[in-house]
Amino acid sequence: MNDKTESALERAFAGVANNYGGNDVDLYPIYREMRKNSPIIAEDFMSKIGVPNIARYDAERKTFTVFKHKDVMAVLRDATNYTSGFIAEGLGAFFDGLILTGMDGEAHRRARALLQPIFMPDVVNTWRDSKMDPIVRNEYLKPLVPQHKADLMDFGLHFPIRLIYALIGFPDDQPEKVEQYAAWALAILAGPQVDPEKAAVARKAAMEAAQCLYDAVKEAVVEVRRNGAEGNDLISRLIRATYEGRSLDDHEITTFVRSLLPAAGETTTRTFGSLMLLLLERPDVLDRVRKDRSLVPKAIDEAIRLEPVATFKVRQAAQDLELAGMQIPKGAMVQCIVTSANRDEDVFDNSEEFDIDRKVKPSFGFGFGPHMCIGQFIAKTELQVALNAVLDLFPNLRLDPDQPKPRITGAQLRGPHSVPVIWD
Repeated sequence: MNDKTESALERAFAGVANNYGGNDVDLYPIYREMRKNSPIIAEDFMSKIGVPNIARYDAERKTFTVFKHKDVMAVLRDATNYTSGFIAEGLGAFFDGLILTGMDGEAHRRARALLQPIFMPDVVNTWRDSKMDPIVRNEYLKPLVPQHKADLMDFGLHFPIRLIYALIGFPDDQPEKVEQYAAWALAILAGPQVDPEKAAVARKAAMEAAQCLYDAVKEAVVEVRRNGAEGNDLISRLIRATYEGRSLDDHEITTFVRSLLPAAGETTTRTFGSLMLLLLERPDVLDRVRKDRSLVPKAIDEAIRLEPVATFKVRQAAQDLELAGMQIPKGAMVQCIVTSANRDEDVFDNSEEFDIDRKVKPSFGFGFGPHMCIGQFIAKTELQVALNAVLDLFPNLRLDPDQPKPRITGAQLRGPHSVPVIWD
C-alpha cells in the first residue's frame, strides 16, 4: 500500500467524521431530558446541532423529532405511512437515485427480495472461514504482534474495507486500488453539507467520486461476468441471481454495489472502535469475553445498542398522521433519534450501562422494519472475526497509559478517532 493512497483514505475518513460530527456537546443528558419532558418536538433537532441532512434540503418541509423507543419503533416498522423515497433526492442523487435505503413499496420489496439471500448467515459464514478470518489474522494482526503496541483504529479503518471489497469480488492483489475506491466511497458520504458555501464544492467532489467508483465497479462486474461468474463473491452471486424470472444487467449490479460501499467499511470501522473502547474501559468484562467467546456476539450487540454509529434515522409522512400525541402533516420529515431510543429507561434496565448480560430487546443500531440494514450479518461477522483474532493474538490487551484517553464522539457517524493499546 502506498503512503499517498493511505493518507487519502485517512483524510476521507476524518473528513466524514468532521462533516457529521455536529457540535461537540454531550448529547446523552439532553436525550434523557427529552425522553422525560419532550418525547416529540416540532423541530429538526439534528440540523440545530450542526448535522447535515441526507435528504435534499427544503426549508419548507416541516420536521419533527422523536426520542422514545416506542415512537421510533412505530415509525421505522411502518414503511407505508413513513416512507424513505426522499433519500433518493439527497444522498441518493450520487447513486442515480438507485439506492436501497431510498426505495419504497413494491420497488423496494423486489430489490430486497433479490439481494437478501446473498446477505444471509449461511452465505456470510462461508465467507468468514474462507476469506474474513485469514485476511484479518495473516494480513493485519500477526505482523503487529512483535510491536506490542498499536492504535486499533489504524487496523479498524483498513480491515473492513479489505474484507468487503474481497467479498464483493475485487482482486486480492490490488490493495492500492481498493484503498482508492474506499476513499471515493467516503467522499460520496461527505456530499451533504450544512454550510451552503461548502455544499456546492462537496457536491461536485461527491459526484466526481461517485462516477469514479461507478467506473471501477463496472469494470469489475464486466470482468467477473466475462470469467463466468461462478465464484462465491457478491458480484458473481448478483449476476447469477434471478427474481420472478428476471436477472440484473451490468448497470444495475454496478449501481447496487456502488450504493453499498460508502457505509460498508465506514460503519464497521466506527463500531469496532466503540466496541474495543467499551471493553478496554472495563478490563473485567474484557477478561470474561476473552475466556468465554460465546460472549463475543453479546458484546457486539450491546456496543451497537449503547453506541450506534448511525445515531438517527429519517422518514417522511406519506399522509396526515398522529404520532406521540402530535399531528404530523403529509410530507413532513420525522427524525428518529436512535441513540436516545436505545437508552430508553422504559425499555432497558440500567439503560446507560454497558451490560453484555442484558436480556435482548429490539434496538435500532441497524435500523428496524423493512429497511433494516441488509448488510448487518456481514458487519457482525466481520466484528466477531476481528474481536476474536485480537483476543487470540494480543495477550493482556489494555489501553496505552502513555497516550491520551480515547473517547467516543460525534452527533452522527459516532465512534472514537483513536484507540491506542499495548499488550504483553
